[in-house]
Amino acid sequence: MTTFANLPNSLKELCHSQPLAVLATAAGSAPYTNLVAVAFSLDLRNLYFATSRATRKWQNLAHNPQVSLLLDNRSNQVADFTNAAAATILGTARETTGFARAEGQNLYLARHPHLTEFLAAPGCALFEVSITQIYLVTHFQEVKQFDFSS
Repeated sequence: MTTFANLPNSLKELCHSQPLAVLATAAGSAPYTNLVAVAFSLDLRNLYFATSRATRKWQNLAHNPQVSLLLDNRSNQVADFTNAAAATILGTARETTGFARAEGQNLYLARHPHLTEFLAAPGCALFEVSITQIYLVTHFQEVKQFDFSS
């Protein structure tokens, strides 16, 4: 099992520097993607994102909590083929309530204070993703896997 101490600095920097990720949920038998604002726990074992309960992503998560997120630092330049890093994050999402919501909300708003009003709306859900695996790709094809299950 991977521990925070075993993670490369490049992964820590990527997760804590990028404010947005692409969230993939399942819409029946088809994938469905959305751009979401994310915040990671310090140990990278959990991440948080918010969405309205009136969205397709919320409906998808209500039926299937398994998610994948893509986080990257590309600049859309040719240099990305050697310089960009991307992480595919696999995990299980659950809507937070009570103390877990308050804890996640503090972390999320520290990263995204401009979303305070959105998060405070009655129809807004805050999801916590328990991360099970991260695949880090650097230098176009160098892949490292980190297992957080157990």
